[in-house]
Amino acid sequence: MFNKFKSELQTIIRGYKLLYSIDKILITYKAFRALIGVVSPYTTLYLSSRLISGIAAKESIRQLIFYAALIVAINLVMSVITRLVSRKVSVADQNMWTSIELYFNSVNMKMQYEHLENPETHMKKDRIFQAQNANGFGVMLLTWQVESFVYSVASIILSVALTVSLFTLQAPGTYSGIWSFINSPVSVIIILTLLILNVFTSNKLNGKVSDVFYKEMMNLASQNRLYMYYSRMVNNYESAAEIRIFDEKLLIEKSWLNNIVHPTYMTNILKYNAHFTRIQTCVGFIMNLTLYLFIGAKAYMGAFGIGSFVLYTGTVGKFVLAVTSIFNIFSQLKNNNVYLREIFEYVDMSNTMYQGTLPVEKRAFCDGGDNDYEIEFRNVSFKYPASESYALQHVSIKFRIGERLAVVGMNGSGKTTFIKLLCRLYDPTEGEILLNGINIKKYDYDEYMSIFSVVFQDFKLFSFSLGQNVATSVNYDKEKVEQCLAEAGFGDRLREMQDGVETCLYKDFDEKGVEISGGEAQKIAFARALYKDAPFIVLDEPTAALDPIAEAEIYSKFNEIVGNKTAIYISHRLSSCRFCDDIAVFDNGQIVQQGSHNTLVVDKSGKYHELWFAQAQYYTE
Repeated sequence: MFNKFKSELQTIIRGYKLLYSIDKILITYKAFRALIGVVSPYTTLYLSSRLISGIAAKESIRQLIFYAALIVAINLVMSVITRLVSRKVSVADQNMWTSIELYFNSVNMKMQYEHLENPETHMKKDRIFQAQNANGFGVMLLTWQVESFVYSVASIILSVALTVSLFTLQAPGTYSGIWSFINSPVSVIIILTLLILNVFTSNKLNGKVSDVFYKEMMNLASQNRLYMYYSRMVNNYESAAEIRIFDEKLLIEKSWLNNIVHPTYMTNILKYNAHFTRIQTCVGFIMNLTLYLFIGAKAYMGAFGIGSFVLYTGTVGKFVLAVTSIFNIFSQLKNNNVYLREIFEYVDMSNTMYQGTLPVEKRAFCDGGDNDYEIEFRNVSFKYPASESYALQHVSIKFRIGERLAVVGMNGSGKTTFIKLLCRLYDPTEGEILLNGINIKKYDYDEYMSIFSVVFQDFKLFSFSLGQNVATSVNYDKEKVEQCLAEAGFGDRLREMQDGVETCLYKDFDEKGVEISGGEAQKIAFARALYKDAPFIVLDEPTAALDPIAEAEIYSKFNEIVGNKTAIYISHRLSSCRFCDDIAVFDNGQIVQQGSHNTLVVDKSGKYHELWFAQAQYYTE
């Protein structure tokens, strides 16, 4: 029991540490507002009781006016301070939603690549935000409970200070029967027992409601994800042409309607919530009725005067609410832990790959180095997580700086997987990859990544300026950007742009944004690879949509630009890469042949000869 409580408490504490790292200001503001909020009602109760007692005791008018003026002054000051702080809290509350979104975006950008390729990762994030947006579960609930917790703790302290005499004062005289019972310690024990029962019932019922809500949210998450997908699709201008040309309206509407959030989930939650609330209300009513009868009986017996009666009835009720609230808060935080654990599982996924510590040697010519790097795959095998079959098996290959390596083969032969391992998006299942004789896992991850420029088949450009797309930075060298664009064959198009490299791509955020063609996008992607000036440049079928002749022309031109760098060209079309020094032929996850074009094409028993002549027949007249 204790270990379970300790585990729940540790999860809550970690949640607040996460909240503090996301937004330090919000917690402070909310705690301060809670303290201000609790001062006003208790000082009013205390001073009101003194005022009433003063009237009953016929104190001086000056003293009575002093009590009344003090009540008004304190409430006025507290009201002004509360309004000022509430403005800060309101702004911080609104910013919190954005801060959480930015935090998760930051986690995504640092997350290990294999997790991003896993659909379950995206489903987990959808569940996290589904729970948050539906009822504030997760980090948002922690922010809401800060104020409630501080308010309740302060209320308990003030209530105890003001009402402890209620249970210690004895009515004067001798009593029998029920009056004797009221004057005895047994009545206090019964009241405390009822208080514990009230807290226990409230805690248990809150847990039941949370269990129902969590179950309904989990059922809803996958359905709502499909709903959001269709919503984004019909609002994306890039898909608008397809929808109209192929008259996909009916297809999308039917698919969409079948996945609209069904209202039964909310009906179930409300039904259970109403049932549990009725029980909780009954228990609370019995508790409060007993307390008021106890206070009234003691006052009737002469244990205290009318002023104290007003004070006790006010503070005892607040004490019960505060104690119940404390346990309810912990109950809600405990129930919220199931959502926090999902968040922690998601966040912790970002750091599972060993990052390494060794610096990568600075060998670029511009830094006075010899530019001499050597990469070796040594008996490397790999299978994707949750897959039973190998994507690569026993791959061994070595290449040095300045070489031109072509990686060719049919679709699904393992070419792109080879590049993912080279760039350390994944680590090998077996074997090792070496940079200058050292396992790449031992190098600092970011430094190792810095020696590669890759243009993937599905490369992405963003709705930023042209210069920022090329430099992948807010600030950049304008002349270098222009030079790289010119070398990539984008110079003529650049001269047509009125704002030059400051031109925004696409119209998502700028009505003057420029829509670019697929071929122009490829040139910008090539310029981006050049701007990074990395010693290894990889083209992973970025021209797959072009015909083989056009693809070969682009590769040949790019080959001239890269100079002394190592260039790796990935293609399933052999004609595009015949200029390369070395060609590695992949088939079923293995390198089945390696050599120059002239050497491989004459081997009639080899895979390269088979593929070459199978493809060549479509391009001969």
